[in-house]
Amino acid sequence: MHQRKDNMGSSWQDHGLSAPVEAFHEAFDGLPPTHFSRAPGRVNLIGEHTDYNGLPVLPMALRQEVRILFRPREDGTVRMANRNPEFPIRSFSLSEDIPPDPAGDWGNYLKAPCQALTGLLGPLRGLDGLVTSTLPVASGLSSSSALVIAVAQALLHANETQVPTLDLAEEMARAERYTGTQGGGMDQAIALGARAGHASRVEFDPLRLYEIPVPPDWRFVVAHTLVRAEKSGWAREAYNQRNQECQEAIRRIRMALSESEVAGTEALTYPELTARFSIKNLLELGRTHLSGPLLGRFRHVVTETLRVYRSEEAMRQEDLLAFGILMDASHESLRADYEVSSPELDRLVALAREGGAAGARLTGAGFGGCVVALTDPFRLDRLMRTLEQGYYRSPRHPHRLRDVLFVAQPSGGASVEEV
Repeated sequence: MHQRKDNMGSSWQDHGLSAPVEAFHEAFDGLPPTHFSRAPGRVNLIGEHTDYNGLPVLPMALRQEVRILFRPREDGTVRMANRNPEFPIRSFSLSEDIPPDPAGDWGNYLKAPCQALTGLLGPLRGLDGLVTSTLPVASGLSSSSALVIAVAQALLHANETQVPTLDLAEEMARAERYTGTQGGGMDQAIALGARAGHASRVEFDPLRLYEIPVPPDWRFVVAHTLVRAEKSGWAREAYNQRNQECQEAIRRIRMALSESEVAGTEALTYPELTARFSIKNLLELGRTHLSGPLLGRFRHVVTETLRVYRSEEAMRQEDLLAFGILMDASHESLRADYEVSSPELDRLVALAREGGAAGARLTGAGFGGCVVALTDPFRLDRLMRTLEQGYYRSPRHPHRLRDVLFVAQPSGGASVEEV
């Protein structure tokens, strides 16, 4: 677990916690918090819907984050308030089998890490916590996983124990399935393991992170559709269905292969498949043995994997145009083959290209949320102006522009600090 101060000597006032500290006093009988746990959101640059298939992704952490002011308790109770009035206070007892709240309730993202860590470590003492966030909810920027990681770190710190970073990331990826979403491990890995100024290629089984410096003259712009993509709500069924379709596709491919081609494997996986066959052969296998949605899902997964490796190479070589072309191809694959885009996402991508972006794509699960676009400093103002004028000039949108349209800063991973 990371417990560091990225800005040595900084105070809690420097982190904008003055008002949350006062809110903590009001929520918890005038007692002060002792620490705060912070976990960043992330923007996935390329490699969408590949992590739960065991295949690589290429995200970077954001400066936008979830923070939890907390103080340890002497008993096994967790009480959690939230500065956002949309999320009422939740209280529960720690155990290895915590009853879930109704589907979609934010309390399940509190209970998920607490149940997992109690099962891993045994009886734990609880905490009082106050959540604040600079991440837009249900935006595809991993606010839910950031909350899970921030809670996990706070609980570990309250019990004066640690779990190694990658072990904790894997444990929290499993833990989050408590909420009903059958996701992969990208969000937890980058939230915990990110390095400032870098993106990371994340590989799975076992979990590894390979850092890539983000070229200093690259600018990744994030733009929110203003459509919430509730993986805890309506989008969860569609998200989980894509997971199931990917598994059915590879099951059919395995049944079609000869014994010699699958020798030594009881259940063929996507990593094994992509290691054994060229992309040309994989696409031919798909065309021969799959049809309809299953063909589209399979084709996206295997081509997106190749795009991840080619994008990493483009970033290391500072080839902005090549990276942009791969982003465009990724969005088209997500739109046509994976069917997770939306009119709003497509509109923002088109505007980004009109504004001079080298490439643009949806980021996150899709069904709403955000797009990410790549440009350079010379075209940045034009890109931002095109997005603002083309999408956000509406009296119906109540958000501050900087909350829904911003330049992403590659930031460091989660930490716990003293108040």
